[in-house]
Amino acid sequence: MTQVTTHYLKTGDKPKPVKHSDYEHTISGLLHKRVDLFHEAERLRDRLAEIKNDIGALDRVLDTLGYEGDFDVLMPREKRHVIFGRGELTKQVLMILRRNAKPMTSREITQEMVSNSGFDARDRKFVSELVKRVGKACRQYPEGTIVKATDSKGNVLWSTKVS
Repeated sequence: MTQVTTHYLKTGDKPKPVKHSDYEHTISGLLHKRVDLFHEAERLRDRLAEIKNDIGALDRVLDTLGYEGDFDVLMPREKRHVIFGRGELTKQVLMILRRNAKPMTSREITQEMVSNSGFDARDRKFVSELVKRVGKACRQYPEGTIVKATDSKGNVLWSTKVS
């Protein structure tokens, strides 16, 4: 017979049934820590939004006071975030195109890449940046490796050369 224990994650939450085991206290502690981290992430997102709003307000005031300099020059450089290793993006694009018999748009290639790689498909900025990178990678292939075509709507379609 399996005993079911009820855990409360925070005040006002519905009880969550958990099977009784030797790890009951560990599971409960991990669930509490997960909730704490989730709420901390929410607070950080809110604080980041506040800071961006404050920076925008400062920029507007500086414009009003007649500042004509470039704001970007004063900003510290962001650390480069490497998503793909050298040649990894182009290899993935070619692999996806070879797997699919039909021509694909850069967005379709990106969607398949995101679903295969485990990236967050809800991150619109990341996905749109990746669409641009995929298009550029397809354009940079040697002539004949990837075939460029357009559909009736003017969208660029990519496919591999049929042998």
